[in-house]
Amino acid sequence: MIRHVFAVLLAVLAGVISAAEAPPQPATPGAAPPQLAAPKVVRIGVASPAVGNPPVYTTGSLGLARYKGWIEEELKGSGTQVQWFFFKGAGPAVNEALTNKQLDLVFQGDLPAIMARAAGLKTRLVLPVSIRSNVYLLVPPDSPIRGIADLKGKRVSIFRGTNAHLPVNRILSAHGLSERDLRAINFDNASAQAALTTRDIDAAFLGVESLKLVEQGVARIAYSTQGGPAVLTRQSALLASDDFAARHPDTVRRVVRGVVRAAYWASDDTHRAEVFKVWSLMGYPLSSFETDYRGQSVKARVSPLFDPFLVGRYQDAVSGAQQFRLARGKVDVAAWIDRRFVDAVLKELKLEHYWTPLDAQGRPIGRIGLTTRSASAR
Repeated sequence: MIRHVFAVLLAVLAGVISAAEAPPQPATPGAAPPQLAAPKVVRIGVASPAVGNPPVYTTGSLGLARYKGWIEEELKGSGTQVQWFFFKGAGPAVNEALTNKQLDLVFQGDLPAIMARAAGLKTRLVLPVSIRSNVYLLVPPDSPIRGIADLKGKRVSIFRGTNAHLPVNRILSAHGLSERDLRAINFDNASAQAALTTRDIDAAFLGVESLKLVEQGVARIAYSTQGGPAVLTRQSALLASDDFAARHPDTVRRVVRGVVRAAYWASDDTHRAEVFKVWSLMGYPLSSFETDYRGQSVKARVSPLFDPFLVGRYQDAVSGAQQFRLARGKVDVAAWIDRRFVDAVLKELKLEHYWTPLDAQGRPIGRIGLTTRSASAR
């Protein structure tokens, strides 16, 4: 009996030693990191300042999703809380925070995202949020400047490193100019508006947020991209850090779902007036959005599709960034895009055919099927 027990103990001990000495099994090549439990918090960075205290941010479909509480609603039951961070320094400031691993998801324009990716920052494009955003050239009401050709030698504000920087370079180039022909000044949007009001600059390239100056009578529009080539417009998207997307894909999907719900709600023409009203909570007059969206539907500007137009715009932005020496490294846009989140969400909400895809020139490709209106997306 004693001998039998002793033999069993020896066998068990040998098994333990053998297991301890066994070499670790190699990881499967290309295997993704294991998905972890839902994070306690998801940190979302926005390349734009908020207003007020507590901060108010309602711009675009992301702002609508925040205002309606749809992202938090999608995360309900997961144990994950949302932390929002807003950056007056826009894209460059967001990139710095991403580099320091202070953010998980970010909303920013094409150029700063490309610059970061080209510099080696590992991110994924997970959701188009705002497409074909306009650029405006504002000048004092009595300015002799009537168009782009009149900017030579003038003091002009350009917010460098943002998604307006590349279109501005293209606009100048189309008129035979470059930044070197101007007395270019790097002001953020708020500083540019203030300097324009006090006439410390002659002109400023700005977005829809600046049109309140026109409403106030302190500026007029000397040029805009409305009705012009799509190459001169701005695109913005939601990005995820590569590590966060790999380890917490369900959290990314939930956030994407909240924003797509907002895009769907905003795309309904019967909500147009309410959409503008919510956006105006940022301190912008309703007339700014009526001007910016004249002759255009909200639906056309909040499409979440990675269609040929959006992909082409990012590919063109990569080429433009290199052409104008705004970014050095190369970026493979196809490899950068991670479609699985938005594809899954569109299927879940039965919205696969709701938005019309555009070709590379921004022309409708045609509906793949009948428009589906899903109560689950509301």
